[in-house]
Amino acid sequence: MGYLEGKVGLVTGAGSGIGRAAALSFCQQGAKVLVSDIDDKGGAETVELIKQAGGEAVYQNCDVSKAAQVEAMVAKAVEAFGQLDCAFNNAGLAGEFARLADSTEENFDLNYRVNLKGVFLCMKYEILQMLKQGNGAIVSTASIAGLVGSKQVSAYCAMKHGVNGLTKSAALEYATKNIRVNSVCPGMIETPLLNAQLEGHPGMREAMVAFEPVGRFGEPREIGDTVAWLCSDQASFVTGHTMTVDGGAVAA
Repeated sequence: MGYLEGKVGLVTGAGSGIGRAAALSFCQQGAKVLVSDIDDKGGAETVELIKQAGGEAVYQNCDVSKAAQVEAMVAKAVEAFGQLDCAFNNAGLAGEFARLADSTEENFDLNYRVNLKGVFLCMKYEILQMLKQGNGAIVSTASIAGLVGSKQVSAYCAMKHGVNGLTKSAALEYATKNIRVNSVCPGMIETPLLNAQLEGHPGMREAMVAFEPVGRFGEPREIGDTVAWLCSDQASFVTGHTMTVDGGAVAA
């Protein structure tokens, strides 16, 4: 029996990469899963992978920057499975690579809408549901760029710091309500998002691998398994924590 047996989970950005891996980890640990993304094809593929593994899942398209869509997503999870025990707010984007003075206002606004406002909206509607139930666990994807500075991604870096701030504040606000709120801070993870960032930047992959003390990129599964544990009762005394999963990069 898995440590999420009998629970219902929600994962945004679950159409690929870390989100898909987390949805599969939830399934492997016994949870039913609401899979969400703006990529219908990727979301459907994730649902099919969960079903092939013997799990239960449904898909809901959701732009996390839109409050009405986020509210509907949470309602869909409850409609489909009767409750919402754990949520992984993972949907995000990287935006453009540029020094701050060369970066565009549009890039900053896009990073804000998806990477920070999107997490805020997800937390808001997840917490409202969890308050009705009297329990819940939330994890959001921040980044090691939410812990330290990072060149040429100032907007992304600012929003990921913001995710960690939201996490700590919400954890304190709902600590007595049996709702735990944590974030996960991945290092360099082998995902479609990372590969898209590396396109057109010769030598960047090698430089990023060299940045990792363990000498490799992480695998999406390594983040997914961490998130599933944080959402489980095994992490019952863990809240307000920014869990770094980065192969030692921040320690270097």
